[in-house]
Amino acid sequence: MSNVDWKQYLNREYSCSCRKVHTCDIEEIYIEENAVRRLPEVLSRHTYKNLCVVCDRNTEKAAGFQVYEELEKAGYTFKRILYQEEELVPDEEALIYLFTEVPNDCDLVIAVGGGTINDLCRYVSYKMKIDYYIVGTAPSMDGYASNVSPLIIRHLKTTFEARPARVIFGDLNIISQAPLHMIAAGAGDILGKYVCLTDWQLAHIVNGEYICPEIMELVRQSIQKVVENAQAAAKRDKQAIAAIMEGLVLSGIAMSYIGNSRPASGSEHHMSHYWEMMFLLDHAPDPLHGTKVGIGTVMAIRLYEMLKEKKDQLVPVKDFSFALEQWKDEIKNAYGPAAGGVLTLEDKTGKNSKEEVSRRTEVFCREKEKIWKIIDELPDAEKIAEVLKSMEAPFYPDQIQVSSEVFKRGIFYAKDLRDRFGLLQILFDFGLQEEFSQRLIEEVY
Repeated sequence: MSNVDWKQYLNREYSCSCRKVHTCDIEEIYIEENAVRRLPEVLSRHTYKNLCVVCDRNTEKAAGFQVYEELEKAGYTFKRILYQEEELVPDEEALIYLFTEVPNDCDLVIAVGGGTINDLCRYVSYKMKIDYYIVGTAPSMDGYASNVSPLIIRHLKTTFEARPARVIFGDLNIISQAPLHMIAAGAGDILGKYVCLTDWQLAHIVNGEYICPEIMELVRQSIQKVVENAQAAAKRDKQAIAAIMEGLVLSGIAMSYIGNSRPASGSEHHMSHYWEMMFLLDHAPDPLHGTKVGIGTVMAIRLYEMLKEKKDQLVPVKDFSFALEQWKDEIKNAYGPAAGGVLTLEDKTGKNSKEEVSRRTEVFCREKEKIWKIIDELPDAEKIAEVLKSMEAPFYPDQIQVSSEVFKRGIFYAKDLRDRFGLLQILFDFGLQEEFSQRLIEEVY
């Protein structure tokens, strides 16, 4: 049974100390044993007539057949939509398939699965202006309560506005039986919040970016749940699994509150996204999102540790020269067919320009006492690696076949996926990419 009083977060407006009003449109969350059995009861409070249940081959076995059974017993008719791919990718082809399979008169989509299924269903239901429910199959990622959908469009990882699910079912009998690497992936996704909260605070100081202390505290709660329960979750203790699922959902609520992924995605995610794009371009098996994020977290904290070693040597950059045309060639080489979107972003923001680098480094050095205090609050990289090891999860990029070349390119160019200030932009601004990437490659590879 969930230990969280979800009503305090859901389906209401919350006037926050940050002077903004936060909202989360989720109506109900059930993280408990036999949660799927609640599906007919929840549906009875609504007037849905035309349901679609979306699964892939694995999630149908894990929970889909149970969902079918509960709906049939309650007298509901529904359409089954089944993805047959061995490894489902949330790209244009998968989107088109779902758009063509969901009838125009459908009024509820029930997504049975984890990250990819939900990213697709969340986006399609949003575009079709219909509700969607989630039946989770693994505590593997923090997107269950999210209001955005990360999709691969024209080879580029792009985050689209969407709307969160109306109801989330986390049946402990189902999610506790998920493969261990999926449970560990959920832990990895949450551990990444250490880095993203640091990045966010630095962006507030350097760029004046909006920040909300209460949302940060919500994310910290999600981190604590994972750290305290990782070892027990690896042994499939249901209470520990429930705690990790709670942490994942709380992280998603934080994203819903702020309206984007800033509270839950930083430099560790950007490296992960870059690796993912390279796996897909090479038609290579792509590890789970949270697996990559966990590794990205260890690497990002190591880079922050290296940055602290330079704290007395960093000075404002006055003579920075940004060779735009050379950089464009490097981006084309680093991103291949996905380069167009990255180049367009830089044209729009100019984040790498001489003026911006000069301004940011000036502020960074002026506010260095605040900045180093925030960075000092990070746990040691080795501590994060130990948590991952306790769940038999990889913690270095070579363990998931990220080559040293791709790893280095990620440190240089993953920052250009988003207009978000953080660790990787700091390394660029102070000219530390080459030195730090080489040091880290020697450590890891």
